[in-house]
Amino acid sequence: MSERGSLLAVDDDPEVRATIRDYFEHCGFEVYVANDGEAMHKVLATRRIDLVLLDVNLPGADGLSLARELRSKQDIGIIILAGAGQVIDRIVGLEMGADDYVAKPFDPRELLARMKSVLRRKGKGSRPCVPQELHPEVVKMGNCTLDLAAHHLYDGNGEQVPLTSMEFDLLHAFVSHPDRVLSRSRLLELAHRNQGDVFDRSIDIRMARIRRKIEEDPENPQVLKTVRGAGYIYISGRKK
Repeated sequence: MSERGSLLAVDDDPEVRATIRDYFEHCGFEVYVANDGEAMHKVLATRRIDLVLLDVNLPGADGLSLARELRSKQDIGIIILAGAGQVIDRIVGLEMGADDYVAKPFDPRELLARMKSVLRRKGKGSRPCVPQELHPEVVKMGNCTLDLAAHHLYDGNGEQVPLTSMEFDLLHAFVSHPDRVLSRSRLLELAHRNQGDVFDRSIDIRMARIRRKIEEDPENPQVLKTVRGAGYIYISGRKK
């Protein structure tokens, strides 16, 4: 397998598939392509894939449905490819569990940068450097336990909770800065997502998703609280 990682591009446009294969093989990736969800599943059944590029408009099951299915079953990088005007699809894609999105037509160099970021957060690259004394490797957060070394979240029964790389980076940022208010822009910076979002409220979408996983009552959060007009704060519960 390539040291860069393995990539599966799912797009019904043969020219897009050819562009992705040619460019990213040249960049050192192991590249597979599929034209729909059925072909995607065949590749996933026989190959270890690190990251999937999913076009929104696919024949049969659409890219958003496939993203939700993938996220529910395995820890894999997911980037949605959506038309420049499809803002709603991008928002829904994030809610479905995608790690990122790129507008079509895309610049392969931008897509490469996004892919590197997702793969880094998934453990293919270097982890964010956080002084060891700031927190232990396993942190209790509400009903869950966050394993920083393994990049995993576990519920109260010890079952692994599906977590996107961006969600992990946000939790990592909070436990690295306990009991401190973090603005949306600061969270994006800490989570290595300062490339500039099309809409700057994407943090709120991810926070709502995270709360559903770790809070006993997501509508009345006690672990990750909102500070109106300022951002969010992680209540560690430790004595000062």
